[in-house]
Amino acid sequence: MSGDAIARAVLDANSFMTLATADESGLPWASPVWFATENCREFYWLSSPETRHSKNLAVRPELSIVIYDTTVLPGNAQAVYMVATAAQVASEDLEAALALYSRVSVESGLKEFGLDSVTGDARLRLYRATATEHYILDPDAGIDTRIAVSP
Repeated sequence: MSGDAIARAVLDANSFMTLATADESGLPWASPVWFATENCREFYWLSSPETRHSKNLAVRPELSIVIYDTTVLPGNAQAVYMVATAAQVASEDLEAALALYSRVSVESGLKEFGLDSVTGDARLRLYRATATEHYILDPDAGIDTRIAVSP
């Protein structure tokens, strides 16, 4: 299986990603979130603007993301590592982005989300990370070596 296919399989098989953010002084913070994607480049999740990772993104939009399968034994795992930027979805993009997020949510057996779920007095907001680089563990290296892929 090619590296691109491995990355796509990991992304398609998993529902949670870990966001690695940092505050304005560089203090790191990692947060798992449920995500939706359609193109393996833009990843959407819901969070409160008051969470630590949301506050970090407001001052430092650069982040790293990892998506991995926790159900396999060590040595058999594969992951997708990404470099990205993220922010709350802008109002002009919100309807289309929320439709995608909500569709994936419903297909996963979860609830549907409307604009009232992420606007006004709602506690949550929709966020988008745009990945600029993707990597996987090199399946032929035998050690922790990453290779660039384009899923």
